[in-house]
Amino acid sequence: RHMRTESRSITIAASPATVFRYVADPRNLPVWAPAFASAVRPDGERWIVTSDAGELPIVVRASQEHGTVDLVSAADRDRGAFTRVLPNGDGAEYQFTLLFPDGTDEAAVAQQMTTVEQELEAVRAGCE
Repeated sequence: RHMRTESRSITIAASPATVFRYVADPRNLPVWAPAFASAVRPDGERWIVTSDAGELPIVVRASQEHGTVDLVSAADRDRGAFTRVLPNGDGAEYQFTLLFPDGTDEAAVAQQMTTVEQELEAVRAGCE
């Protein structure tokens, strides 16, 4: 049984290394993803994200070699945001993918992806 995926990307006038460093540092989450993280603090290998829904432990899996930064649930590493930084000319492309369970309400998916688009704009603003 497959989950539904939705992806968005944004072109950023900054080096892939700059974008990678920015998104791989969980301390930047409250800046570019405030709807997800109003605050974040380290907890051993994990990070505790504070949001309106409470506290959520996440793991940040980052590979500079591959340009990947996955922000996943500490409890279920198949759940979360899967992202990649790619070279694009003299800048970078930042790709962001979310998975949704089958039957997720269309309005909820649309609302979440609008939030993702706002987050991508904020990543661009934080890197350029």
